[in-house]
Amino acid sequence: MASSMLYSANMPLSVPRSLRVRASNTNDNVPMKKMGMSDEECEAAVVAGNIPEAPPAPSKPAAPAGTPVVPSLSISRRPRRNRRSPALRAAFQETSLSPANLVYPLFIHEGEEDTPIGAMPGCYRLGWRHGLVEEVTKAQDVGVNSVVLFPKVPDALKTSTGDEAYNENGLVPRTIRLLKDKYPDLIIYTDVALDPYSSDGHDGIVREDGVIMNDETVHQLCKQAVAQARAGADIVSPSDMMDGRVGAIRAALDADGFQHVSIMSYTAKYASSFYGPFREALDSNPRFGDKKTYQMNPANYREALVETREDESEGADILLVKPGLPYLDIIRLLRDNSPLPIAAYQVSGEYSMIKAGGVLKMIDEERVMMESLMCLRRAGADIILTYFALQAARCLCGEKR
Repeated sequence: MASSMLYSANMPLSVPRSLRVRASNTNDNVPMKKMGMSDEECEAAVVAGNIPEAPPAPSKPAAPAGTPVVPSLSISRRPRRNRRSPALRAAFQETSLSPANLVYPLFIHEGEEDTPIGAMPGCYRLGWRHGLVEEVTKAQDVGVNSVVLFPKVPDALKTSTGDEAYNENGLVPRTIRLLKDKYPDLIIYTDVALDPYSSDGHDGIVREDGVIMNDETVHQLCKQAVAQARAGADIVSPSDMMDGRVGAIRAALDADGFQHVSIMSYTAKYASSFYGPFREALDSNPRFGDKKTYQMNPANYREALVETREDESEGADILLVKPGLPYLDIIRLLRDNSPLPIAAYQVSGEYSMIKAGGVLKMIDEERVMMESLMCLRRAGADIILTYFALQAARCLCGEKR
């Protein structure tokens, strides 16, 4: 503990060494009693040679027995100097993470009960009138004020053209209206794609030869986006990967008076194997084939720039990379080549692997969770869509306390 010389008000300026007050022991947290001297008297005492005693300089810690004695390396730069204590590490930390950076993906269904999702421990299909409202309340309590909605649509409402996607009294528009009524300041993202509504399980209309029809699908997506905007969505998010859909949706929104509604484009959405648990959650697996004719090849890097330039020119407000952690290089590529905000989606497979590793005690779930989110931020993501949003925000709030 830092200390100063303590004096009595009637002491002469020249104080015998025997009267000097020693600093308290480092384990003694009781403050030393002030003796009533003025600043001038304290300064005069020091000038006269009566230096107050302070704790001694710490001794150099001993090395373990057997440590070799070597000359110091002749290096001027030692980066470890800036890492040697928690306070220094915090002072020089380049990347930060807060609940405001997180978007919480929520699965909803028509039922009243919350249904556990087997492949995603801790996640549920939430009843849109009850469980969803409770989950949003929990999220807002720890600073997460953005959600994205994914519906489990009844099979009886699924068709080959996905018409239920733009039913203005469908599950998603009803849910948006309910949430906006209860939480006017909540930021609501929506998913724009046909796969939850398609009897084929694809993101677009499927021709009889198995080809996904681009322009006809875009026509449906425009109607879906407008229906979501009418319900009160803040940001519509085309995840379908059809060509030209961002520009068409922007034109449709503007024509209907929704110039204020933003578009977060799934700019670089890869045909990834990390989506499996999500498809179980929504029961939206393709009835046949795969999605490789419209989602990107995981082997491709430069192609992401092509998609970026198209989405920028068509009016996207936010660019998203999906999946997240296996595609950090793509996040950085977009960050370095676009002034727009960059989003990353930490997808269901990433979430479930961390959860499974934690359950098996192979990793520290909480530490890996926080490290993975920080890595996405470090790569350049402004916001992160993550099923860990509530859990991570609680950790961040705990750190602040």
